[in-house]
Amino acid sequence: MSPKQAIRAFIQETFLVDDFPDDASFLRTGIIDSMGMARLVAFLEESFRIAVADDELVLENLDSLDRVSAFVCRKVSRHAA
Repeated sequence: MSPKQAIRAFIQETFLVDDFPDDASFLRTGIIDSMGMARLVAFLEESFRIAVADDELVLENLDSLDRVSAFVCRKVSRHAA
């Protein structure tokens, strides 16, 4: 399972969302609220063995499936290097 697929599955199961576009804003569409973001970050850290720094907790990294999966891929590739 790719990171994007794993993140989508987590969001669907945790936040009871059937389907959503990859580029849909989690906050604007109500898929995930601010408390849910904390759960998402905890999932990312545990599942992908990454650390999300405070300065990385921004919409550019976390506000859609596309953004989250790209962020995780960047973090994982830096960690592997």
